[in-house]
Amino acid sequence: MYLPRPLEDKITLPYLKKLKQKGERFACLTAYDYSFARLIEQCGVEVVLVGDSLGMVIQGHDTTIPVTLDDIKYHATTVYAGLQNAMLMLDMPFGSLNSPQQALDNASELLKETQAQVVKLEGGITQLKTVEMLSKFGIASCAHLGLQPQMVHKMGGYRVQGKAKSAAQQMVETASDLQQAGADLLLLECVPAALAAEITQKLEIPVIGIGAGADVDGQILVLHDILNVTVGKKPKFSKNFMQDQTSIQAAVSRYVAEVKRGQFPDQSHSF
Repeated sequence: MYLPRPLEDKITLPYLKKLKQKGERFACLTAYDYSFARLIEQCGVEVVLVGDSLGMVIQGHDTTIPVTLDDIKYHATTVYAGLQNAMLMLDMPFGSLNSPQQALDNASELLKETQAQVVKLEGGITQLKTVEMLSKFGIASCAHLGLQPQMVHKMGGYRVQGKAKSAAQQMVETASDLQQAGADLLLLECVPAALAAEITQKLEIPVIGIGAGADVDGQILVLHDILNVTVGKKPKFSKNFMQDQTSIQAAVSRYVAEVKRGQFPDQSHSF
């Protein structure tokens, strides 16, 4: 039986960094509206992401690319209304990061209108100057390495990244460069567990994984995936937490508990 455990503290970047230093894991989930934001926070989720995954699970697109800044803004305002202590992080959608100045303008607008705390940006090494710009103007950022859904056409599909030795070394170096540039968090998506563990150990900033093994500091999944309501094929790295549960609250609480105990992800949900 997994009972909900509401957050007792306001989740901040220094708070997450302290968890990393103590070797304690934290749980993240996507949300796109008030009701689910309120529910998952009450179950102990520390970081709530309004992700551009809404393009697929809410809007019915094949990719995240059609999602707009206004889409993120709308869903973020509804999610924020449901939160008291959890950290709110927002995806910067495709086309909103074409230059450091454009990224600064768009991120500033998002944070002012939604009261979110962190923006997440795909692009890896191409976003070093953008991360520097955001940091300079006091905007917290989460960099994103590995599989980057906004680049799905360039990458040729949703594939594991960093399997080759040279690609893995490049990812380690880029992660360090992004931290040096001022990134406050790093998300690793669909990378080998051993590589994710190496990057997590080398960085001082917290590392969040999705399909990146169990040895990162935090885990994130798409809410619809863990509730088994996503249409079509489910990603290997996800898990149906609704199985054998009697309520959504129990399923989310189970996810949080397994993340914090290091039980999720296991080898069957890793690469």
